[in-house]
Amino acid sequence: MRNIQIFELSQGGSGAVPDEAAADFAADVAWAKEQGAHIERFSFAEQPDEFARNAVVEDFVERSGYDALPLALVDGELAVAGRHPTRSELARWAGLAQPIAAGGCCSGGHCG
Repeated sequence: MRNIQIFELSQGGSGAVPDEAAADFAADVAWAKEQGAHIERFSFAEQPDEFARNAVVEDFVERSGYDALPLALVDGELAVAGRHPTRSELARWAGLAQPIAAGGCCSGGHCG
């Protein structure tokens, strides 16, 4: 199984109260882990040494700055930058069955 690593400024959103996007991403990560995905999340606020230990992350931050985070690596290679990966991306990278969209099919419940 592939190793997915997420490097972000913090894991709680931009303020003291987690924002909706941060909560949605946390739910996506929890779902993928429940399915067997190996995902690690690193917060610069809590684990700055992890950023310095990873050459890809260190080069990215040096070139683009911390404002360009989050950054997702799959098996050590850059996969997504500037946003969190979607549930579908996490599933694809981890080799999991693709999640079914709300409504039960890909057309939002308007299946023929």
